[in-house]
Amino acid sequence: MAKKTAAARTVTKGAKTDKKTADMFGGASKAAAKGTASKTSASRGGNAESNYTAHHIEVLEGLEPVRRRPGMYIGGTDEKALHHLFAEVIDNAMDEAVAGHATFIEVHLGADGYITVTDNGRGIPVDPHPKFPKKSALEIIMCTLHAGGKFDSQVYETSGGLHGVGVSVVNALSVDMVIEVARSQQLYRMTFSRGKPKGGLEKLGRIANKRGTTVRFKPDPQIFGEKAKFDPARLFKMTRAKAYLFGGVEIRWSCDAALIKDDTPAEAVLHFPGGLQDYLAASIEGATRVHPDIFAGGSEKKNGHGSAEWAIAFVADADPFVSSYCNTIPTHDGGTHESGLRTALFKGLRDHAARTGQEKRAAAITSDDVMAGACAMVSVFIREPEFQGQTKDRLATPEASRVVEQAIRDPFDHWLAGNPLQANKLLDFVVERAEERLRRRQEKEVSRKSAVRKLRLPGKLADCTNTAAQGSEIFIVEGDSAGGSAKQARDRASQAVLPLRGKILNVASAGKDKLAQNQQLADLIQALGCGYGSHYREQELRYDKVIVMTDADVDGAHIASLLITFFYRQMPKLIDDGHLYLAVPPLYRLSHSGKTFYARDDKHKEELLKKEFHANAKVEVGRFKGLGEMMANQLKETTMDPKKRTLLKVTLAEAERVDTAKSVDQLMGTKPEARFAFIQEKAEFASEELLDV
Repeated sequence: MAKKTAAARTVTKGAKTDKKTADMFGGASKAAAKGTASKTSASRGGNAESNYTAHHIEVLEGLEPVRRRPGMYIGGTDEKALHHLFAEVIDNAMDEAVAGHATFIEVHLGADGYITVTDNGRGIPVDPHPKFPKKSALEIIMCTLHAGGKFDSQVYETSGGLHGVGVSVVNALSVDMVIEVARSQQLYRMTFSRGKPKGGLEKLGRIANKRGTTVRFKPDPQIFGEKAKFDPARLFKMTRAKAYLFGGVEIRWSCDAALIKDDTPAEAVLHFPGGLQDYLAASIEGATRVHPDIFAGGSEKKNGHGSAEWAIAFVADADPFVSSYCNTIPTHDGGTHESGLRTALFKGLRDHAARTGQEKRAAAITSDDVMAGACAMVSVFIREPEFQGQTKDRLATPEASRVVEQAIRDPFDHWLAGNPLQANKLLDFVVERAEERLRRRQEKEVSRKSAVRKLRLPGKLADCTNTAAQGSEIFIVEGDSAGGSAKQARDRASQAVLPLRGKILNVASAGKDKLAQNQQLADLIQALGCGYGSHYREQELRYDKVIVMTDADVDGAHIASLLITFFYRQMPKLIDDGHLYLAVPPLYRLSHSGKTFYARDDKHKEELLKKEFHANAKVEVGRFKGLGEMMANQLKETTMDPKKRTLLKVTLAEAERVDTAKSVDQLMGTKPEARFAFIQEKAEFASEELLDV
């Protein structure tokens, strides 16, 4: 009852509103308002059915759906879709070749805009179709969607065409198409226009020693536009790719010379017995390979589960890519066969690291790191593949992943084991990619931190307030004690202090894995912000001067030499660009009668005693045990104040580079006998004042 009352109120309110509107606009408006009300009520139920009847239901027959909605079948009407027509035709010819029935394919582009594809396969059947006795099989194939011989594996064990749509779509979207079939020593012809026959099947007569199919067509300007034309360079590239994908076929290319505007050949015979290996070698010509040999191979069908062919190289100076194919169809968006490739390479490289005792350093790598420098091509042949969309840009068959992974995995393991030098170079390359990825992620995380957290940079860094690199400097000191004094003595605006704990890692005798795991060096690298090794970026260096400030004794000199070795090996540009300095702290404090002087070493001390003090003066000589023992004002006055301090700039002349590299290897490297030989050779030049004993 309540519901009924509410409904009544709604109707009454609506009626009042309609009456009020009619009164406002006079009699004519009343009629209009009344008509509007009638339409409104009809749209809510009433007589709306009379506006939508069986007469509104269209039945599209034959190839009319293709012409009405070409995007559903070829992805659009742009240049890519135009060239897809050629792909559909040459794919049929390639299916004949892969099935073992054709040995050559001819492709010709004419000045009139027609393209012709000929093969010497079995020829399209021309006999009457059992289901449609009045029509030939050729007409059924060309004029009916979903008609073909590739729905099962009886005629074609593997094929690119699956749905019986391809060539009929080309016919529908062509202003003119001519099919010639040489079969059973007879030549037949049939012509079409915009998907419809222009006549019946013509029997042209007897022809000996010839068989196959010729398809000649011209895209319809009503669909693609009056200016749409085939691009010879693009067609040649597509044709050549087909020849690479199946070494058993010879493709003869020709093009009217008037159409060529670049270095595309007017004629060419394309035959590549080496298959994908030849294709990849041509694609990466001139690139610097991580390993000289291309890893390539192929597998045979096992229990009817398909086969795969691959070619892989890792390059250091080219953009990585993976070109994949299924039954000679290019899959531009990848798919399951590419997943199988990635998995096989990733697992194989991880297993190699485990076999050679490098599992720890390879623990962080991912399949993305492996593929980051890979240039690869993979081709798979499987029965009844599943693609996403009619244009077949992505393979979705799960079986393809297993076929490719199983085909590549064992050969890749054998290739790594049989080429240990190349395998180790490859592992180093991939590990470096992983380290770069982790470094970038760390930098990204730091950049996302708030302004307050950005001040909490690695280690115990006390950063300066100056945000610009120009005029800023960082002091690298030994230990918390020295760090405490330096932090009190510094100019907070322009001077930063980073204390390091003890002696850092000797990078001249340590591997990349130890360098990556060393926390002190990681703190130093992050504090400087410029990266290291091949990833050093001078423009991102956070300080203008990097100053090594260690104790003025043997231990301090050793720590300084370790730091200089690190910069020389991992950041040589920092030295070349003039950013590295050595501070010169005092070793002695000399005082008498209100006069105070600081001496760098024993020799300097003796010079000051003779020059600044009387011979009989009782000079108080104090020896600093380290920077941590100095008062903050003393450290500032002697070592950190730009107006009074002494800095030694670390430089490396071009003529000294070879000798310096040799000396670093000799004195800091992994061979103790080299250091012993150096000591024996230079022992005669040593004196007591040079020895801290």
